[in-house]
This record gives sequence, structure tokens and C-alpha cells, in this order.
Amino acid sequence: MNINNLLIPLSILLLFSFPFSSFSEKCNPQDKKVLLQIKKDLNNPYHLASWDPNTDCCDWYVVDCDIKTNRISSLHVFQANISGQIPASVGNLPYLENLEFHHVTNLTGTIPETITKLKYLKYLTLSFNNLSGPVPSFLSKIKTLTYLDISFNAFTGSIPPSLSELPNIVDLHLDRNQLTGTIPYSFGKFIAKTPHLYLSHNQLTGEVPKSLGDMNFGTLDFSRNKLVGDISFLFGTNKSLQTADFSRNLFEFDLSLVKVPKSLENFDVNHNKIFGNIPVDMTKLSLQFLNVSYNRLCGEIPVGGRLQNFEATDYFHNRCLCGVPLPACK
Repeated sequence: MNINNLLIPLSILLLFSFPFSSFSEKCNPQDKKVLLQIKKDLNNPYHLASWDPNTDCCDWYVVDCDIKTNRISSLHVFQANISGQIPASVGNLPYLENLEFHHVTNLTGTIPETITKLKYLKYLTLSFNNLSGPVPSFLSKIKTLTYLDISFNAFTGSIPPSLSELPNIVDLHLDRNQLTGTIPYSFGKFIAKTPHLYLSHNQLTGEVPKSLGDMNFGTLDFSRNKLVGDISFLFGTNKSLQTADFSRNLFEFDLSLVKVPKSLENFDVNHNKIFGNIPVDMTKLSLQFLNVSYNRLCGEIPVGGRLQNFEATDYFHNRCLCGVPLPACK
């Protein structure tokens, strides 16, 4: 028998005697090691059952690999029954751009400082968990951040003024926590972009710093706090404000004197101490939502635009406001 005829089947046998993954696995070995450590640190939850060391980690659940480098670029854990804290080991995924722990109801503790090692991190979402402690000032060291959401947690203490030092931040969600103190003066001095700012459902007190009037915010949501004073400086015909929610505070100013931006689409100031008339210029707005109820407004609701399209409940419980959709003025 020709020995070459024996060598061909033998070579095929040797080829398939090795694990196929050794030839096809894309995942970086160091990234894989870190992910397995994260799984261990989270007590090997069922949610991460697909994280099998014998398979390619680029195919694992809740992670993404960069299509060019095959480095782990995203870790997005959501709606998971996981107990414990955010593992410090997440800081060892050097090419991570998106880190998300969302709606992990038994996730407790604080934010690990190791995330400051993530030099490419753009999106940090740690919402709808049970994280607590102060909002760490070291978050300002992650200069690549464009989106920061730590809403729906149990963070306490004051807002770190250093967050204004994030040069690329576009959305800043600190809402639905137990934050106290005042809005930092520095939030009127964001060093580059002006972010959409969400501070609602906290226990913030004092006046809104005048410095915020120097910025051109697209969204301001300060609702359900204990803020006081005049915030008319946040408006202006030169502004691009689209959503303004200042409801359920203790704001007190003359609405008649407010210069409303033409861009304003959502305006909610219910449950304050606002007085004066509704500006006629509001008839020129493409309003999608309006609520001025439970204030001290007076006079006739201007006719025109979309002001008559809203419900009477959006206007009622004012001192002497009248006209459609409320009863006619006497």
C-alpha cells in the first residue's frame, strides 16, 4: 500500500483531534480572563451562564467585541437577578466603551474607582439598581464620557462640582436618588458641551445658581426637589431650551416677564409659587406638553397656538386664571 495514502487520512485525523476553538476564537485571551473574573466576583449568576471558558467570549451574552480589534467594547447587564456589587475587575477591560448595569435590583454598594482606568469609556449607565453612598467625584476623571446615568438608585450627599469638568458630556442623569445640598455653581461652567441635565426627584435645596443662565441647555429637569427663588434667568429668546420641568418646587417669579425660547416644547411648572400672567408669546410655541397648575397665576389665558388644546387640569388651582379651557373671564 502506498504510504502517501495513509498520511492523508492521518493528517485529517490530527487536524480534528484539536479543539476547533483554538483556530477560530476571536476573543482576546486577557479580556476573556477578566470576564471570567467578573463572573466569579458576581457569584457565577445564571444570567451569565453562557460565559463558558471553552467558548469564544465574543459570542457570550451581554458583551460585544469590536469588529476590527476583537477587544471587548461593551458590557451591558440588564434586568438580571444578580446580587452583589459592581466588580472592581470591570476596570481591567481596557477597550470598554459602554458599561451598563441596568435594572439589576440586588446590585448594591458603590461605584468602584477602578472604572477610571477605562480610557475609552463613553457610556456609563448604572440606573435602576440599589447603589448607594455619595456620587463619586472621581467620575470627572473619565474624560471620554458622553453619557452618564446613575438615576433610580439610593445615592446620598451633595452633587460633586467636578462633574462639570467632563469635556464631552451630553446627557447627565442624577435624578431619582436622595441627593441633598444645592446645585453646584460649576454647573453653569461646563467646560465644553452643554448637557441635558436631569436632577429631578432628589432633596436639593436653595436657589439655582445664576451661572446656569450663561449656558444654553436643551433639557432642564429639576422637578420634585425643594428648590426656591427666581429661575426666570434660565429662559430667553436666545436659548435653545426644549424641555423645562421645574414642577413641585418652591420657585417664585413673575411668569409675565419670562422671555420664552421659540424652541420650547415641554413646559411644566406645576406646584410652585409662580405669579403673573401667561406670556402671549407662548401662543407662538409648538408646545407638546404644558402644566402651570397649582400656582398663583392670574389673567386670561392667551388665545392662539396650542394653549387651548390642553386640559383644564393643566391650568387649574391658580389665583385668578381664566379663559378657555377654564371658565370665561368675568
